[in-house]
Amino acid sequence: MKHMVWYSNLAKLASRISGRPAAFAVAVGFIVVWGITGPLFDFSDTWQLVVNTATTIVTFLMVFLIQNTQNRDTEAMQIKLDELIRATKGAHNALLDLEEMEQAQLDEFHAHYEKLAREARAGLRPGHLNAPEPEQAATDNTVIH
Repeated sequence: MKHMVWYSNLAKLASRISGRPAAFAVAVGFIVVWGITGPLFDFSDTWQLVVNTATTIVTFLMVFLIQNTQNRDTEAMQIKLDELIRATKGAHNALLDLEEMEQAQLDEFHAHYEKLAREARAGLRPGHLNAPEPEQAATDNTVIH
């Protein structure tokens, strides 16, 4: 993993830089300069190819950058959610690291929680949006497989 630190650091730096207004301004400036130079090059195929190639390369690289950033953000969020589950009295620790389960297992969990949501909504008094206190909900002793 240590050999991938350079990529992680580069991706973090690039995402910080590319997400700033100055980066957008540079991109707009590039397009403006390209547009202004059109008459100088008689709007030639080469002139068009320059911007097409540049935007293709930038887009291609940004796909990997965005995916890396999204993966890191998602993993951090999952760790935080896992900690909240772990630290909450009455929470099912079986829900920790849920994103690593097979789809069939996820579907079982989803069906279970859909049922709990329907039951909770059915228990609401007309005209009220209050739900039972977390301690009441935590007494649900339903076993999750």
